[in-house]
Amino acid sequence: MDQVTKVLEPGRQFSKDSVRLVKRCTKPDRKEFQKIAIATAIGFCIMGFIGFFVKLIHIPINNIIVGS
Repeated sequence: MDQVTKVLEPGRQFSKDSVRLVKRCTKPDRKEFQKIAIATAIGFCIMGFIGFFVKLIHIPINNIIVGS
């Protein structure tokens, strides 16, 4: 019986923690959603510009090395 309890206890604890997490989760309001959306958009733009400038720098260097 003790071995069965040892096997089932982690699953039971996980399900308790999962239920507690779902109960605490709330849907973001409009203001919070806009903040998150703006922050994500700014992050996408920054990463896009970094990628663009890295590509812009590496194309001439690659052409010099390859010599095409």
